[in-house]
Amino acid sequence: MTKILIPIETASGERRVSATPTAVKKLKGLGCEVFVESSAGELSGFNDTLYKESGGEIVSESNLNIWENADVVFCVQTPSESNLGKLKKGAILLGLLNPYANKKLQNTIISNKISALSMELLPRISRAQSSDVLSSQANIAGYKAVLLAASELDRYFPMLMTAAGTVQPAKVVVLGGGVAGLQAVATAKRLGAIVFVSDIRPAVKEQVESLGARFIELPEIDEKPGESGGYAKAVTPEFLSKQKSTLTKYLSDADVAVCTAQVLGKKAPVLIDSYMIEKMRSGAVVIDLAVSQGGNCEGTKTNETIISNGVKLIGAGELPSSVPYDASTLYAKNLTSLITPFIKDGVINLDIEDELISGCLLSNEGVILQDKVFEK
Repeated sequence: MTKILIPIETASGERRVSATPTAVKKLKGLGCEVFVESSAGELSGFNDTLYKESGGEIVSESNLNIWENADVVFCVQTPSESNLGKLKKGAILLGLLNPYANKKLQNTIISNKISALSMELLPRISRAQSSDVLSSQANIAGYKAVLLAASELDRYFPMLMTAAGTVQPAKVVVLGGGVAGLQAVATAKRLGAIVFVSDIRPAVKEQVESLGARFIELPEIDEKPGESGGYAKAVTPEFLSKQKSTLTKYLSDADVAVCTAQVLGKKAPVLIDSYMIEKMRSGAVVIDLAVSQGGNCEGTKTNETIISNGVKLIGAGELPSSVPYDASTLYAKNLTSLITPFIKDGVINLDIEDELISGCLLSNEGVILQDKVFEK
């Protein structure tokens, strides 16, 4: 019978948990044993009693060698090196492992002969939608980014007609029309703002306009940017230069900019530089969701607010964790959706020929299968 461990997340500021009581109940129903580290779900709104009622066994390192006995470990972020070192040969690690150019993770996987499934690498195909962690968490980030901007802005979002006069609606520019960007658009529109969206992919225009936003037409150039695996492809310096010229005009009139543009496995493109910030009005707010990849806005720092020329630059790299209950619920469903087809009579047997598994399987019992990921 497969033993699955749900550990406490140890990364700074992380409030999510990799499995909810509902997920534990499902795994138990499939015949697995589920061990939940005491207080693992406390910050997400799931106490130990709820896990017990769902069939989970509450454990701690002091009363059970939980890492040594685990066949599978669900995680949100990569566990500590010391805990990974306790895993037995062939144990399966499943979660957001941040594998790109992560030599430390590579060495740990090899030395401890771990089979690692990195959810960032899940193929973005229709069959994988129920397991798409990046989309479920980006959706939350886009929503919370707008609420954060509204709370930091020095004016209202909606138009208000009062006896003292009419308050004009805020103008919001969203950079990137992916999952996070589209949710940011929808949320800003609900709050009554006028929304503009910039994206290098012309195909995004229809989605943007269906939400009531206005698409920023970029200058025509020879190379037409596209996408790969649901993410924007990297573009030339020439394109970025022309893009910035156009964006400067919109940003100079904006109250809020929400930056969501990312290129999978690469440094995020800088779309707002110091010159563009100088053109923004004092009191404007920039929310940079790409800050953990270097940032779309020059000068942003993770989990910090910096004032530049009167503009608030907020590096919001951990927004899904700020909505831990729903973020954990969606995340747990993503993981269980991926793994349950490979559970039979309480035993997990990964089919490494299956395109979902092969797409995100970094290693099989310590043998690296995706060298290029670690070299990026």
